[in-house]
Amino acid sequence: ALLEAMQERQVTAGGATHPLEEPFLVLATQNPIEMEGTYPLPEAQLDRFLFKAEVNYPGEEELVEIIRRNTRREGLVLPQAVMGREEVLLAREVVSAYPVPEPLLTYAARLVLASHPGPGAPQIVRRYVKYGASPRGALALVQGAKAHAFLSGRHSVEPEDVQRVAYPALVHRLILNFQAEAEGITPHQVLAQVLREVRVP
Repeated sequence: ALLEAMQERQVTAGGATHPLEEPFLVLATQNPIEMEGTYPLPEAQLDRFLFKAEVNYPGEEELVEIIRRNTRREGLVLPQAVMGREEVLLAREVVSAYPVPEPLLTYAARLVLASHPGPGAPQIVRRYVKYGASPRGALALVQGAKAHAFLSGRHSVEPEDVQRVAYPALVHRLILNFQAEAEGITPHQVLAQVLREVRVP
């Protein structure tokens, strides 16, 4: 059901199909795999997430603030809406219409292709990657780059935008082999080398 909702923007229950209202998005948390009772998501499910944002364990100041906000007498302070549904949909339309120069489309495609083990791939990819990023990864790179340009106050996409979203867009799509696990190689290290080796337009 989750895959159907994420991909087709609808859910089917009891033989009836229900379209999901826009804007629709899925936010999920993922515990470290070492924790008891957690299981890895299948690659097909991971691939449907546009980005993976990694959140480090809070430091002392952040932890004190978490405790303060969650234990005061008046209770939690709920977030206030800064945009309504219509504004979100309009912003999405604006971002979607951003032009992307052809060389940047090629750059995004080359980054994804360089993540696949094969004759032209960086050595680290050939040695440690079982499966590279999918076409959804290329789409995530371009969509994310458009959004980054928009949030940066620019009207066109630049190479820097693609690079800034490369980690959240691609890291969770790289499936490493046993040798990488044995040697402590991470998807971040692999992607860093891919970014170094693929020529920036």
